[in-house]
Amino acid sequence: MTPVHFSFSSAFILGLMGLAFHRTHLLSALLCLEGMMLSLFIALALWTLQFESTSFSTAPMLLLAFSACEASTGLALLVATARTHGNDRLQNLNLLQC
Repeated sequence: MTPVHFSFSSAFILGLMGLAFHRTHLLSALLCLEGMMLSLFIALALWTLQFESTSFSTAPMLLLAFSACEASTGLALLVATARTHGNDRLQNLNLLQC
């Protein structure tokens, strides 16, 4: 495993561990998701450059578009949660009370 692959793999794993173990605020969960998506985007872009294939060249842009949609949905949920509950703590969210 090259150092570049190791750094992107470790960035993805760190984002996943932050999402799994540090679940206090919705904003920190969204930041961990964005870090994971950024590492996936850079790894996929480097993968397409490494193979020099034109058929896979749209995959990083498609992933980036889905990442932007995920970020906008997450921020909309963050604003809605902050308005209804007063904070963004994940312990206060309960699906049974909605």
